[in-house]
Amino acid sequence: MKIAVIGQSLFGQEVYCHLRKEGHEVVGVFTVPDKDGKADPLGLEAEKDGVPVFKFPRWRTKGQALPDVVAKYQALGAELNVLPFCSQFIPMEIINAPCHGSIIYHPSLLPRHRGASAINWTLIHGDKKGGFSIFWADDGLDTGDLLLQKECEVLPDDTVSSLYNRFLFPEGVKGMVQAVRLIAEGRAPRLPQPEEGATYEGIQKKETAKINWEQPAEAIHNWIRGNDKVPGAWTEACGQKLTFFNSTLNTVGLVPEGEALPIPGAHRPGLVTKDGLVLFGNDDRMLLVKNIQLEDGKMILASHFFKGADSSVLELTEAELVTAEAVRSAWKRILPNILEVEDSTDFFKSGAASVDVVRLVEEVKELCDGLELENEDVYMATTFRDFIQLLVRKLRGDDKESECVIDYVEKEANRLTIKMPHQLFIGGAFVDAEGDKTYETINPTDGSAICQVSLAQVSDVDKAVAAAKDAFENGLWGKISARDRGRLLYRLADLMEQHQEELATIEALDAGAVYTLALKTHVGMSIQTFRYFAGWCDKIQGSTIPINHARPNRNLSLTRKEPIGVCGIVIPWNYPLMMLSWKTAACLAAGNTVVIKPAQVTPLTALKFAELTLKAGIPKGVINILPGSGSLVGQRLSDHPDVRKIGFTGSTEVGKHIMKSCALSNVKKVSLELGGKSPLIIFADCDLSKAVQMGMSSVFFNKGENCIAAGRLFVEDSIHDQFVQKVVEEVRKMKIGNPLDRDTTHGPQNHQAHLRKLIEYCQRGVKEGATLVCGGNQVPRPGFFFEPTVFTDVEDHMFIAKEESFGPIMIISRFANGDVDTVLSRANATEFGLASGVFTKDINKALYVSDKLQAGTVFVNTYNKTDVAAPFGGFKQSGFGKDLGNLILNICYRLLGARPSQGPGVWH
Repeated sequence: MKIAVIGQSLFGQEVYCHLRKEGHEVVGVFTVPDKDGKADPLGLEAEKDGVPVFKFPRWRTKGQALPDVVAKYQALGAELNVLPFCSQFIPMEIINAPCHGSIIYHPSLLPRHRGASAINWTLIHGDKKGGFSIFWADDGLDTGDLLLQKECEVLPDDTVSSLYNRFLFPEGVKGMVQAVRLIAEGRAPRLPQPEEGATYEGIQKKETAKINWEQPAEAIHNWIRGNDKVPGAWTEACGQKLTFFNSTLNTVGLVPEGEALPIPGAHRPGLVTKDGLVLFGNDDRMLLVKNIQLEDGKMILASHFFKGADSSVLELTEAELVTAEAVRSAWKRILPNILEVEDSTDFFKSGAASVDVVRLVEEVKELCDGLELENEDVYMATTFRDFIQLLVRKLRGDDKESECVIDYVEKEANRLTIKMPHQLFIGGAFVDAEGDKTYETINPTDGSAICQVSLAQVSDVDKAVAAAKDAFENGLWGKISARDRGRLLYRLADLMEQHQEELATIEALDAGAVYTLALKTHVGMSIQTFRYFAGWCDKIQGSTIPINHARPNRNLSLTRKEPIGVCGIVIPWNYPLMMLSWKTAACLAAGNTVVIKPAQVTPLTALKFAELTLKAGIPKGVINILPGSGSLVGQRLSDHPDVRKIGFTGSTEVGKHIMKSCALSNVKKVSLELGGKSPLIIFADCDLSKAVQMGMSSVFFNKGENCIAAGRLFVEDSIHDQFVQKVVEEVRKMKIGNPLDRDTTHGPQNHQAHLRKLIEYCQRGVKEGATLVCGGNQVPRPGFFFEPTVFTDVEDHMFIAKEESFGPIMIISRFANGDVDTVLSRANATEFGLASGVFTKDINKALYVSDKLQAGTVFVNTYNKTDVAAPFGGFKQSGFGKDLGNLILNICYRLLGARPSQGPGVWH
């Protein structure tokens, strides 16, 4: 059936994809215009498929359909309009045009809750049953005949997001597909809507979401959850507008003891307790609110509401005043050139050096009964007034200003309780994205949603870059010594090791990484990387260079290596934590600050890493993490004038675009690790058992989602058949399963779109004449599992011989016995040059082949062996610049030269 899809959003995108999968022809997609340079997901998906996409800002004017719009629509010849979610008014000339008419999805059980904000009103009214309707469009507002309905139970603490994500989205997509199927089969009913029980409510807006306190607790709870998170139920208290989120009636065991929060109009004052904010209805029943948004937009735990007072100046007790004077005397002893230590006296501007920091810490320890200060405390509070305030807070046990409020998502997995942050990390705090934008991150093992993650917008990138720039220019990071910087990175590595099992479990959940591999590689090598670069912090040195003297003067040339500033890091989805570590550790070791964009499909280990940086004491703003789309977040980082370097791992196509943006914006430094088609040459004189073992690893390691995976194996003719036979035997021994199971060797592919790409890749290989020996299909089980695959008889002109699969697909080609130079020519006949390998017992042949292979790494009688001390990177269209080893430091600093003459010189 020829279908026009009219709508928007991820929901519309999913409906579109499923309709095409069902075999329907989508003749056109009509969606909303781009907003802030970002296209709607539905339109993006259709453009990839070559389907015509129209983005009309309006369909009619003054109640009349625009003739040009109608003409473009009619030219498509649609037989049915499908409106999965549409915010525009569509004229009846369009609605009635197809022979089968138009069907619309509505997220309520019609005729109840007609109009916008239907999910909100389902919750606000306390409905016990919710669901969706698919109806035939007419000229009324959600009044058309019903085609089908599905209902679900509304849970007591459901919010708009939870109800939508649990039922309305996934089941709604299925329902739309089912409805189209019924129409195609001629079995679709038209059931008139009853008028009995019909309701209509308007759009919920912020100004109409104020809480009415003259009602029972359950009604207040329903109002709060029905407005969570948009637009947000609010009230006035303490002189500002407070918005409440995360409400529950489950107060079993809750003791209503805490500090009173007077709320005008409320039956009783609220109580700020350790569990959150307790509110009361006019029936004296309690409800609990766990999060509050302040008028300035900051989101806090409700239990921390009154802790904002910590930032005010403390009034000292008499005993504390005595301690302050004793500390003042200590400052006088340490700063002998200062006649009087005033409240405004700055410790370092008064001549203190690093040795004086240690002395001050030790003197305070003696004066304050063993109170332990960190050197960083002195650097953070450099004036006497600030230092005393910090000291007294620590003495009171009330130094919580640096404490970060984290709204965890908790999951039980791998016999652990996994606690995962899910918000943006900017300036040392976890915050919601602009406009509370979120998206689902998916577990590839079963296709279920793990949680909602904040989706960064352009304004969030600007905030993160500003935080990183301020931390670089004004923060502690630039003031502490390189050795202290290294000590913080060592501490971070130690914390990563302490949380190794949790991090590996998150990698398994979010990326489908086999847990045992994640422990060793994804997380294990990340820890090694930070330790390696922590050791480099105080070894980044300049040099003295002999030059000719400009007589009669004597001249000396010096160089100094300095950090460059804010670095943007854009990482891929195959090794989420390890790629973050490879690119971030060196930047931090050199003294830079970073803004990291993890892959949109695998953000969770990056956000857990952010939490660990706080525990390690990394100063605020040094590390910022923004889950989001590459087209929005990555592009803004590449364009931003305050970002001085971009590190990117990903496709060659995107790498070229980033390189261009870096040049046009402010001539940023850039390092690129891009695509590959790494050749592996296996000679007949190899150790065959080892070649089979390593050949398997070269392709199937990490499910084939490996930058340096052997994209093509060249096997000498005399051992070709034996090699293939042994490989197939080993492939059949591989255990495909849940990545958290200890005996699993092959987990799910990272995400659904990649799985589709692998299926299409194999189909093309078969079509071009390659022999599919095994695999090539999706595994028939939930999740994104793909069979380990082997192709033989692959000729040089074939697509699969030239293009990277980035999956568990072994591409095998023969070469004639003894023809070394011809196989080298074939191996080098690619625009990529990331890695390569050779298997032979002949050392002369190994050296000759290694010398001739055009790749950044050549493995000899091994594969996939990387180490934090060895540089990693490619050339040709596989990119430039190195990860790992000390060479990466070369692009993390700027070289400053000076030529003093007969005395101190001027740096220039």
